[in-house]
Amino acid sequence: MERTSMRVNAIAPLCALLMTTTACQATGPDGANPDLSPRGTALTRVKPTRKDLTTTLSLAGTVTMRPTIGLVAPVAGKVRFVDLPASDTPSTTPVRVATVSADGTAHPVEIPAGTVFAGRLVDDGATVTAGMPIASAEHTGYGIVAGLDAGQAYQVSGATSDVRAQIENGPGPFPCAVLGTIAALPAGTAPESTPEPSGEPASRSAATGLRVVCAAPGDVTLINGASASVELVTGRSANALAVPVEAVAGRRDRGRVDVLLPDGSRRTTDVVLGLTDGQVVEVTSGLTGDEELAVPGPDLPDPAQDGATTPTGQRR
Repeated sequence: MERTSMRVNAIAPLCALLMTTTACQATGPDGANPDLSPRGTALTRVKPTRKDLTTTLSLAGTVTMRPTIGLVAPVAGKVRFVDLPASDTPSTTPVRVATVSADGTAHPVEIPAGTVFAGRLVDDGATVTAGMPIASAEHTGYGIVAGLDAGQAYQVSGATSDVRAQIENGPGPFPCAVLGTIAALPAGTAPESTPEPSGEPASRSAATGLRVVCAAPGDVTLINGASASVELVTGRSANALAVPVEAVAGRRDRGRVDVLLPDGSRRTTDVVLGLTDGQVVEVTSGLTGDEELAVPGPDLPDPAQDGATTPTGQRR
């Protein structure tokens, strides 16, 4: 009994030594157990690369007859509406429906070709801010309408020049021209509206949520109510300095990476971030491109430090 105890006591220090160097039994693919790696050990080394980045946003849409679109004030100022005769015939050219005056200059507000004026969203003579929806129009053909949430709206804002759509089990993909604004529209009333057969005034146009409304080319056959997907290019960056997202802590605007130094130590470096396609993220400032980075990247800082953000860009 005493001899067995001595054998166990002799083996224990040996196993402890082996655990320090080889973890006794290696479980990793290269013979090392990452879970037992000393804190700060770089498991993967990567270098930034140069590539063209394009970011897109995909939305679910529906083919809709005569969708309503919004027109916004181009500048802050006073709005004056043009008196237009009631008409359900779309013009073949843009039509001025209002002007917004600022600093002695009148800036026109026009409905696009293929639409009819639907209503005023503010009073004549009202003071408005730039980008505020002030009037609505009705697209007289089919349109594709895709809803947005608030976060998507900020991604889409200013990025509606390159849009493509695909009808489910139908035509596409094809370019889809965005009509009007993505801003939500309040209820509006068409001026000089004709009474309903019952003698009641024409009903008010309904308020809308945030949405993209686009028109397909004339040779694309659309069916009312058909499902569609809408893809918007939200950003492009040529020859961007890109690093894997796993190397970055924080993925919106600002982040941090661990630069590996010749002696094997790490230097945590602040970087400014640009576009991301979900696999790599653009670094616009903070790196030269010659560095070697550690993957995974640094831990996120304590929330009390520098207004730290989580990988989704939200406050921790």
